[in-house]
Amino acid sequence: MKPVTVLLLPGLYNSGPGHWQTIWEHTLPQAVRVQQQSWDQPHKDDWVASLAAAVAAVDGPVVLAAHSLGCALTAWWVQSGMPGLQNTDADDKIKGALLVAPPDVERADFPASSFSPMPQMRFPFTCKVIASSNDPWCDMAVAQEWAAQWGAEFHKLGAKGHINGDSGLGAWQQGQDWLTAFYTAV
Repeated sequence: MKPVTVLLLPGLYNSGPGHWQTIWEHTLPQAVRVQQQSWDQPHKDDWVASLAAAVAAVDGPVVLAAHSLGCALTAWWVQSGMPGLQNTDADDKIKGALLVAPPDVERADFPASSFSPMPQMRFPFTCKVIASSNDPWCDMAVAQEWAAQWGAEFHKLGAKGHINGDSGLGAWQQGQDWLTAFYTAV
């Protein structure tokens, strides 16, 4: 069996040095950040194309680790038919997705309007949605509803803001444990 590649999907403005995604990129040998054309002015179709290219470039199983707008990207990628899989079934390549702090892309003040509305369909792979009780970008009830629509396990992390570098999670061991659970299912 080929090793699992973790594709890190940051959100708007990318993930800075103290963000758990950046720490994972530097400490987990199987973690690769998916680069986007514009982190500051994202366009959904461009981001989906970048994810499709990253998935196509991996020769082996993939786990997605998305934060914020990366969660909406994952939903749009699924709704678009998961380009990049070529002739491979999603069950054979995508082993799971960790969707952390999905933002409410439908809010009037959300800065990436091309990601609205949030796709609401069952994902064809295992996923977990992790939400914070005091996330300024999404109410817990909205994140929980999306988790239900996507067929995802829902986990309340507590009061951790937007579950980013400012949340003080460091390497975020609990998140790594959830990630490891996807590996062991391979």
